[in-house]
Amino acid sequence: MNDKKLIGVDLGGTTVKFAILTTDGEIQQRWSIDTNILDEGSHILPDIIDSINEHLKLYNMTPNDFVGIGMGSPGSVDIEAGTVIGAYNLNWKTLQQAKKDIEAGTGIPFSIDNDANVAALGERWKGAGENDANVTFVTLGTGVGGGIIADGNLLHGVAGSAGELGHVTVDPVNGYLCTCGKRGCLETVASATGVVRVARDMAEEFAGDSKLKQTLDDGDEISSKIVFDLAKTGDKLALMIVDRVSYFLGLALANVGNLLNPKFIVIGGGVSAAGDFLLKRVDKYFKENTFPNVRETTSLRLATLGNTAGVIGAASLALK
Repeated sequence: MNDKKLIGVDLGGTTVKFAILTTDGEIQQRWSIDTNILDEGSHILPDIIDSINEHLKLYNMTPNDFVGIGMGSPGSVDIEAGTVIGAYNLNWKTLQQAKKDIEAGTGIPFSIDNDANVAALGERWKGAGENDANVTFVTLGTGVGGGIIADGNLLHGVAGSAGELGHVTVDPVNGYLCTCGKRGCLETVASATGVVRVARDMAEEFAGDSKLKQTLDDGDEISSKIVFDLAKTGDKLALMIVDRVSYFLGLALANVGNLLNPKFIVIGGGVSAAGDFLLKRVDKYFKENTFPNVRETTSLRLATLGNTAGVIGAASLALK
């Protein structure tokens, strides 16, 4: 099996990323295509099949050269049946037979899991998780997602919702209403959109001197990156916003730590690009809210794989 390869597919709302890897997780080839979500996403699976077949021909490879294909997908994934439903950013409203269609179209065994779970597997295997048996991954992007590996096993729960860290409640009384229907979810304050929301609210109450306040008062658009960049320059309002976001994130991750005691809690996604500036502040609140044994044995880390976490983690599904 050692000379056989893996294919990893990371299916997103705008692009589909592909990689051919060794069974040790080393990437040998990478490419991507645009995600065509027209006609209720009916082109997506055929496009993936065509792209894989085209690249096998390009590299003079056959289905026999591969252990399997693994794919990470948004939406509700049934890992046994290999189906996906409710991936609204892909326009997939009906049940998609991913496993059946891709195996028939490529002749290669196929496995699938949720996109946040496969990113967790990638960071655990070849990234900041150092292949430890106990790693929790949280991704701070447009939303907040997560994946939990406990005693070497990726947790799914009874209905596939294990690891939904974005819906840990951090502010039940005064929190924002979440798209899930409940109040005070971590996603409402720690996602890229959540940081902007916190910024707008705090700016209304802020009376001091602040470039961020001026930008918002002028009606200009801001992003989480702008908030963190200004905080790094010492902008008072921006620093207050970062502190509030860090408090909620630190509190949520402390609860995760107290519950699971993983070796590492790895923070990834766009917001994590703020780097050590964010990590240091989150870690302060994490330590304040964990009990001693967890404080001493669980540590927070920044993700290291960036855009390749998804394809690497997806490919690892083929080894199971």
